[in-house]
Amino acid sequence: MRIAKFMATAGVASRRKSEELILQGKVKVNGKTVSELGLQVDPEQDQVTYLGRVLQISQERIYIMLNKPVGCVSTCSDDKGRATVLDYIRDIDCRIYPVGRLDFTTEGLLLLTNDGELANKLTHPSHEVGKRYYVVVDSYVSPDEIDKLQKGVFLEEGKTAPARIKVMKAEPSRTELTMVIHEGRNRQVRRMFETLGKNVVFLKRISVGELNLGSLKRGEYRFLTPEEVDYLRRI
Repeated sequence: MRIAKFMATAGVASRRKSEELILQGKVKVNGKTVSELGLQVDPEQDQVTYLGRVLQISQERIYIMLNKPVGCVSTCSDDKGRATVLDYIRDIDCRIYPVGRLDFTTEGLLLLTNDGELANKLTHPSHEVGKRYYVVVDSYVSPDEIDKLQKGVFLEEGKTAPARIKVMKAEPSRTELTMVIHEGRNRQVRRMFETLGKNVVFLKRISVGELNLGSLKRGEYRFLTPEEVDYLRRI
């Protein structure tokens, strides 16, 4: 298989990130540093190392749903010394990593796995996996403004894809709503409201596709059921 796919399957990172690591000269095959992204490797015969660590494809696949709390980063490590989502996961011997990200000040449903292939598919915009958020804004959001958000607004990197919004409460000093998007731009929900001069004061991801956070408490996690894993593979 292609070396980036091997690395993703081994749980190093997504295919795209693995390609970056290869180009940075951090990967060796049979003792030699490689830079060819199309290089084919044999998992049974070739030894692939990343920063000196021998990579292996684990036979056990792990799929976890975490209710990420505010105040931790959605990465495996942080050079600023902040807590990471892995600090909330216990009794897992193999390396896992988050599927996509939630901002430092955002809480809610975050998937973690060592299945790089599935993680790559779930985070790719072309698959249009909907992510539902519960949003609280500290002002009134009018029907016209809701319509603008649903049609897409312009951010620095371009126009956002259409969103689906359901208003739950609209008062002069507070608006509560749910919002479904399938993109994963940095701080996307907050930035979309900022284009209208609105300030999001609470943001929580409550579902990914048909997977719901349910009653999982902040900082708690559970393993996905076989049926939930099958669902993720189908979408």
